Amino acid sequence: MYLPKYIFLSMIQLNRRQFLQQSSAVASLLPFASMPATISSFNAPKKITIAEVSTNFEREPLATPYGFKGGYITDVWQAVARLQSSSGKHGIGLGTQSVLWCDAEVFLQHSENGGNALMYAMTEKAVQLAKGQSFTTPIELQENILDEVHAYGKKVTGKDDLRETFALNALVAVDNAAWLLYAYENGINDFDTLIPEEYRPALSHHHDKVVSVPSFSFATPVSQMKELVDDGYFFLKIKLGHPGTQREMLDKDKAKITEIHETIGHGETPYTADGKIPYYFDMNGRYEEKDYLLEVLDHAKKIGAFDQIVVVEEPFPEESEATVGDVGVRVAADESAHTEEDVITRIQMGYNAIALKPIAKTLSMTLKMAKVAHEQGIPCLCADLTVNPILVDWNKNVAARLGDWEEFPGMGMMENNGHQNYRDWQEMMSYHPYSDADWVKAEDGVFKLGEDYYEKSGGIFQMSDHYQALFDSKKSDS
Repeated sequence: MYLPKYIFLSMIQLNRRQFLQQSSAVASLLPFASMPATISSFNAPKKITIAEVSTNFEREPLATPYGFKGGYITDVWQAVARLQSSSGKHGIGLGTQSVLWCDAEVFLQHSENGGNALMYAMTEKAVQLAKGQSFTTPIELQENILDEVHAYGKKVTGKDDLRETFALNALVAVDNAAWLLYAYENGINDFDTLIPEEYRPALSHHHDKVVSVPSFSFATPVSQMKELVDDGYFFLKIKLGHPGTQREMLDKDKAKITEIHETIGHGETPYTADGKIPYYFDMNGRYEEKDYLLEVLDHAKKIGAFDQIVVVEEPFPEESEATVGDVGVRVAADESAHTEEDVITRIQMGYNAIALKPIAKTLSMTLKMAKVAHEQGIPCLCADLTVNPILVDWNKNVAARLGDWEEFPGMGMMENNGHQNYRDWQEMMSYHPYSDADWVKAEDGVFKLGEDYYEKSGGIFQMSDHYQALFDSKKSDS
């Protein structure tokens, strides 16, 4: 079923509050069953007023250039935002910037540092907009400032069609700071209680395992993939969409799939029903035609790799209207799903998985997207943005609570590639309040979570001395 265009247009014209109010009616148009759940909530949250704000950032170099979307990044800016309420409490939130992932045109039109500076300027704009605002939940705060941050981004980049994900990525540090401030003001110290009641059914699980999905750029030697498989990793996210013309890209992609399948395709794992290594291919919107995807999938069939493909992510450019319900594999939406409205659109186009990014599109927006996907019976996983160790646990808190996939019963799923790519990962790990905890590192490709993990919520409520120190030596903006 594919909804007529006029229905989509009317949905897009709704503001976000209207959408949430009317989503139940829209859901009745969809061929999926709703799965309600009820979990009790704490007392009504306080009204919080932001009195002081500040930002900072650190540059973290990568070990080697990381290639995707036809480009390469060499270091990653870690944005940090501090929000202090009128009561004197404060929250410090982290964000990892990725200009190339958010909007490749902005990345290509500027130097790497220039593009990062533009996004950081949007983070600073966001905290200034937040100053003086009163809110009950961080979702309300984000709804109040998102459109203006996006408009500011269009102005500073000179790009009228700047993707909304660019603004969301700039807001992650601010949104996380708001969630922590919300928690401190309301006496919340666990992630389950942090989630507002209407979003809890989508995050109602407590998995004792979360699959750690390593990610490989199109430039990564297959030998490195084999090393991780030998170390127990078993679900691999592989970037396709090589640089070059569409023909050059397809030929290189097919050759890469062949090399991968010949090298690790016969590996074994106890975590899948057939014992084989599953594949996760991410084209990052590089395929301009549906026929190109079908050509690559036909190639996978010829070499015997097709049955091991669990999911293909974001094959087409965002503006493509190609449906994917007939391609024969699960297709996930990632950067084309900026908002909860986009999730509905993609589901109607045949996408049957959603890659959530609380660490790239904010926790506030992720909760809305997860709610819509859950109501339509669409499975989700958490994708990475090569984030720092503390943000890995923000991501893990969500992944551990999402429903499982039929291919991986009883487990959550989360891409996790920072340990592969940051030059100084071990030093960055020392900034984590629980850097020595067993659940911080994956074992045999799986994060093993027990009572200690859920009691501590991955450590996200514990202040990091390192990031606190970034503000101790400077005066907060007044």
